[in-house]
Amino acid sequence: MGYNLPQYFGDLIGKLIENIPNSDKAVFSVHCHNDLGLAVGNSLAAVLNGARQVECTINGLGERAGNAALEEVVMTVRTRRDIFSCDTDLDTTQIMHCSRLVSTITGFPVQPNKAIVGANAFAHESGIHQDGVLKSRETYEIMRAEDVGWNANRMVLGKHSGRNAFRSRLEELGITFEKEEDLNAAFSRFKDLADKKA
Repeated sequence: MGYNLPQYFGDLIGKLIENIPNSDKAVFSVHCHNDLGLAVGNSLAAVLNGARQVECTINGLGERAGNAALEEVVMTVRTRRDIFSCDTDLDTTQIMHCSRLVSTITGFPVQPNKAIVGANAFAHESGIHQDGVLKSRETYEIMRAEDVGWNANRMVLGKHSGRNAFRSRLEELGITFEKEEDLNAAFSRFKDLADKKA
C-alpha cells in the first residue's frame, strides 16, 4: 500500500535475498504502490538491494494513488550509473511517446510538472536557470531531453527570463543587435510586456 519507507523496504529485500536458500536462482520482483508518494523510492531501494524486476506503469497509473512510474525508475537507474550496478534494455527515446499514447488511450492527462514526461520537465523560465542551461546544459538538466523522446529542452520566455535567454531566442529568429544598448532597450520592453501578461 505504499506504507513502507525506502530504507526499510530496501533492507527487507536485501534480507530476503540473503536468507532465502537458493535466492540466487530467483529473480526478485517488487510491486510498489504510491499512496505516500514513495513507490519509485521504494522500488529503487529494492533494486539497490538486489531486486531485478520492478512492476511499474507508464505515468505511474494504477488504482488509488497509482504505482511506481516506469519512466522515473528507468531514468534514475540510467542517470545514476554511479550508484546502480544494473540497467535496462529499454529504448528510452520512446518514453515520452509511450507516455502520450497511454495518456490519450486512458484519458488521464500528464500533469505539466511530471518528472521526465511532463510538458515542463525540460522547460526553463527562470533567468538563472536559462543562463545556466545555455552556458552548460548539465547545470540544470541531469539528462538530455532527447534521451527520453523530446525534441529538445525549451526556453520559456516570461517575466522571470533573463537577457541571455532573450538574446538567444532572438538570434534563433534571426534578430541581432549591433549595439548592446539596443538589446537592453528591447529586453526592457519585453520585461514590461511579460509583467503585464503575468
